[in-house]
Amino acid sequence: MQHPPLLAGTWLIIDDDEVFCRILKKSLEKQGNQVLTASNADSALQLAKKQLPKFIILDLNIGDDNGIYLIKPLLAITPNAKILMLTGYASIATAVSAVKMGAYHYLPKPCSLDDIYKVLDIVVAPTKSLSSATDERLSLEHHEWEYIHQVLDECQGNISEAARVLKMHRRTLQRKLQKKRKVDAQ
Repeated sequence: MQHPPLLAGTWLIIDDDEVFCRILKKSLEKQGNQVLTASNADSALQLAKKQLPKFIILDLNIGDDNGIYLIKPLLAITPNAKILMLTGYASIATAVSAVKMGAYHYLPKPCSLDDIYKVLDIVVAPTKSLSSATDERLSLEHHEWEYIHQVLDECQGNISEAARVLKMHRRTLQRKLQKKRKVDAQ
């Protein structure tokens, strides 16, 4: 079932994790949004100038760059954009820094599409059925789990190495793995 567009505006996802970008872009597009992606600071700024996005999802670590330093240049280009800072290395200090620099909100990775909509104060169209929202969230969680499993396999089960590849804190990855095992056991 095709849902009506939720928003009038463009989204820009700035993240060097191709799988995360692809999954999030697909989920947002299913909701009728126009979504652009950038994997580095230069392409992000160029896309922002051309498209003037209304919503920007910005990763804290973009290759060797710190996403916090992109907040002010992005807001200079599109001052009304809501910037959501995401990171696998969540800390109070980085959250405070991001918000002080102008980010609208801050979320730890991984997060669901519902989490993103909620912190950006986006109300989902009332025609959206509860079951399709649940299916979409499960689909995003399923893709995330598949990606984590693939990285763990490539790292031969080394959680510390997998966490580095996933740009996630080791403890966060361990909690996710434990949570998934508990859900699977039920």
